[in-house]
Amino acid sequence: MAKYTVVTMPGDGIGNLVLPEALRLLKAVGFDAEYMHADIGWECWRNQGNALPERTVNLLAQYKLGLFGAITSKPKKEAEGELMPELKGTGCSYFSPIVTMRQRFHLDTCIRPCISFPGNPLNFIRTKAGGGFEEPLVNVVVFRQNTEGLYAGVEWTNPPEPVRAALATHVKFKPFVGTPGADLAISVRVITRAAARKICQAAFQWANKYGYKSVTICEKPNVLRETSGMMEEEAKTVAKEYPEIALRSTNIDAQTMWLTKNPEDYGVVVASNLFGDVISDAFAGLIGGLGFAASGNIGDEVAVFEPTHGSAPKYAELHPPIVNPIAMFLSAVMLLEHVGETKRAGRIRDAIAAVVREGKVRTYDMMRIPGGAKAIAQGAASTTQMTDAVLAELHREASAREPELATAGNGNRVR
Repeated sequence: MAKYTVVTMPGDGIGNLVLPEALRLLKAVGFDAEYMHADIGWECWRNQGNALPERTVNLLAQYKLGLFGAITSKPKKEAEGELMPELKGTGCSYFSPIVTMRQRFHLDTCIRPCISFPGNPLNFIRTKAGGGFEEPLVNVVVFRQNTEGLYAGVEWTNPPEPVRAALATHVKFKPFVGTPGADLAISVRVITRAAARKICQAAFQWANKYGYKSVTICEKPNVLRETSGMMEEEAKTVAKEYPEIALRSTNIDAQTMWLTKNPEDYGVVVASNLFGDVISDAFAGLIGGLGFAASGNIGDEVAVFEPTHGSAPKYAELHPPIVNPIAMFLSAVMLLEHVGETKRAGRIRDAIAAVVREGKVRTYDMMRIPGGAKAIAQGAASTTQMTDAVLAELHREASAREPELATAGNGNRVR
């Protein structure tokens, strides 16, 4: 029997293209795993009225480890309009399956590394004061609280009377008292102290383990006094346990400016759900964009790893495929690290770094050309060619290591 079982959920669009490529790398480094395919995404919604089927939930509950591609999400009316005729009007409501998965399995810690690869032509550069340019190393890991905040799903259009009555007790709701229900949409930002403390603890533990000098709490406590205030309070409480790690505080709006002025000043960043989503994408833009952005959704029992890009349906039908699979590769690397396979993870990461640094194989985004059917003719590598290049580097590295694995003192090969 395999040592690990991984539930693979390609999902929609380009998820079906990049996830199989990541499995090629996992096989190449000898990861001892069996892969269980599971359905998720838009076709499940259209045909069953549920984007996260119970059979997929059951597989995750059993095997605890998932690798996820991408899903398509559409606004409420458009989603309902694409249901099969027999499902329309039956009360089906679309919910993002990845959000549902996070809440169902309490995957409350989201880890999003934003670490630049030298030689990537998409890396952030800036003008030097004395002329010329410099490319600061970006080495940031964002910790995003994954189950609460504005993504908790507590919202209404035309809220029921008990909700309106409760809101009317707050002085700040007075301007909205006379708004007709059909014209009133409300989303509730929910923060609990336990979840705020847990995500802050995870951030400081990571900083301590990997030698980061600071943790930045990125919120908006001067305006969102209660919810962001609680996040900041808990960050300060946890920081007392790590006196050697500096706690910094930034407002989300100011942080989006500062990260493009001095990104090298930041190490670990922790934030609530929406702000963590925003700031991780902003930092990802400094290291090459969503083609390089991976994430892990970690719970007490279950962990699911995914690239942060969407399903990009306009690219899904191109042959050969042109999308950059590196974010999916890095998600697989995070999975390996999670289960303690750090040497195999390091081999894949080093191989990716070597390919990026050499610069001979680049997908269309790395060449700064438009995506589409003409990209290959303009010199862009296909999705498969990028995988092949990383595999070739893995094989080259393995061959170079052969002398180290050769003979011990008694002449036996050491493995």
